[in-house]
Parts: sequence; structure tokens; C-alpha cells
Amino acid sequence: MKVVIAGFPRAGKTTVFQSLTGLADTTSARGAASRGLIRVPDERVDHLSGIYSPKKTTYATITFVDVQPEGGAEEKTTVLSPALTAELRDADLIVAVVRGFPDPFGGDAAEPEREFERFEEELVLSDLAVLDRRLERLRKEGNKGREVQLLPPLVDWLGEGKPLRTMSVAPEDVKVLSGYQLVSRRPLLVVLNRPDEDAASALPEGLTRRVHEHGGELLAMAGRLEREIAELPPEEQAPFLRDAGLEASARDRFVQTAYRLLDLVSFLTSGEDECRAWTITRGTSAQRAAGKIHSDIEKGFIRAEVIGWEDFVRYGGEAECKKAGRSRLEGKEYVVQDGDVIHFRFNV
Repeated sequence: MKVVIAGFPRAGKTTVFQSLTGLADTTSARGAASRGLIRVPDERVDHLSGIYSPKKTTYATITFVDVQPEGGAEEKTTVLSPALTAELRDADLIVAVVRGFPDPFGGDAAEPEREFERFEEELVLSDLAVLDRRLERLRKEGNKGREVQLLPPLVDWLGEGKPLRTMSVAPEDVKVLSGYQLVSRRPLLVVLNRPDEDAASALPEGLTRRVHEHGGELLAMAGRLEREIAELPPEEQAPFLRDAGLEASARDRFVQTAYRLLDLVSFLTSGEDECRAWTITRGTSAQRAAGKIHSDIEKGFIRAEVIGWEDFVRYGGEAECKKAGRSRLEGKEYVVQDGDVIHFRFNV
């Protein structure tokens, strides 16, 4: 999963990046991107690894991207730059960091709702420019295909200031739109970056409502404090989180929120060679899930041998589940459930 972090200057987006990745020094040149990869914590993978002692244990991963401002006067009033826009176009998730503390330089009060709305305006205007140009070209060429019918409603929607993630698109048109890499269609997670003393405060109702109206999710972080905690060894973090009134680290809370927003689940594969978590969209069929491992397995799919996670834990492993009749064979249309332990049967 690729997550791109964006926000206005002095909102603390690099601090949020460091809180999530645990990277203390992410200094890079203007316009350059800092990248950090994390493993998604998963106790199920740990459990499987403890049983099989595999040669390799592989967790799902998230890559975070933080693009430095390119400089110039416009940096004070805009978010999008060519470098950032390029990263956003293939992001699985956009994180918009909004300031929840007084401006450290000018002392201006925090206006997170207004900051969020300005951020959305830039995404919408970027997509509007892309579709306007494309539609004008199609019309000049006399094109009367599906694209010419599809684009005007999208242009009208954007013209009303609404992001495309809030617009229903027919499944047959999704593939057409994917070629445009429209940024306002990308899933959006807004991070309210707060002062330390507000780390455990409830989410503000107004901002929460506004973000939900735009099809996004809201998460609060005390970026500076949580960055300091993230830099500690994992075994030392818990007391500091408790003192701050936080139930989990910034990374864990982010992962939970992101998976919920993107409607993601994980299935598991196990054995002496490797124990691994594979991330898929909820509702994925067994045959499509097999393709996450290798396209040949998807093409040659025969059956999926499935054990539910609760059964796997209750009976103590694969062999015991088979003896108890809790291992089953499923066909290609079976909808994979979160935590399923699967062995795919296929014919190359």
C-alpha cells in the first residue's frame, strides 16, 4: 500500500510522517520525496510463525511518502506541486494533515475545517483541469465514444466543488477513469495534528462531519509527542502512551483506520518456507485472491483449502483442524474472509 502525506506548510506533515514510520531524520531536498516502509503489525502472523518456525516471515507493508515543498511564495498558499501531484496520482491513500495548534511562526489560530476545505479545493481543481482538457480534445476530434458521454457529468460534479470520491461511477466506467489517475477519487484520510495536551481529546464534531461528507475518515494525532514515542524501542512505548491517554501507537491507530477506510482484510498462508499476510479488498473471491500470490495460481486455480482463523487457534493448527473436520475446500467464487488460512490448489 502506498500512502502519500500532504498538507499546507507548518501543519506538521513531516512530523506525522516520522510518527508513523519511526524515522527520526528524513531531511531531503526541496521537491524530493522521503519514503518510509513499515510492517503492518499482525498477531496472526506472529502466531503462525511460532508454530511453523518458517525460513521467512512476511507481514503486509505500507510505504509512506512525504514530498518536501518546492519553495517559492506559492508554498504558503498551496499544497499541490508537480512532484506531489505525481505521487498522489498512484497513491492508494491520501493523508491530508491539518493544523490543530497555533501557527508556530505567526501565531495564527488553528482553522482545521478551513484548511481541509482548501486542500480539497486543490484536488478538485486539479482534476477539473485534467478532464476539461481531455473533453475539449475529444470534442475537437469529433469523438462520439463512451468517454464523451462519461466526462461531462464528472466535470459538472467537480465544478460544484465536490470531489469525485463522493460520486457513484458505474463499474464499467471505473477502468476508463483509472487511466486519468484523478486525485480527488483517491481515498482520503484526514489527520488532525494536535498539541501534546490534546492527544486524547475527542474528535471535533464539525470537522468530523465535514470530512465524512467528503467521503473521508478523520484521525487525530499529537504529532510531536507521538514522534518522540515512535522513536523509542517498542517495548518502552506503552507507559508513555498510557501517560498521554492513548490506547495505541500512532502507527497502530493509523493502520486500523486505513484498513477500515479502504475496506481491506488479510488472508494468511503458512508453512515451513514462509508464513505471510496478504492484503485484499473485502469481498475478493478466492481465485482473485490467489492472484495476489502469483498470476499462474489465479489462472490455474482448482480449489482453495480454507481454515478460518478462529478454528485454527481453537484446534491448535492445520493438522488438528483437518482431524476435526474444520478444514474445507472452496471454489473460485468463495469470498475470502479476514484471517482465513489458505492453501491454493492449482494446475500450471
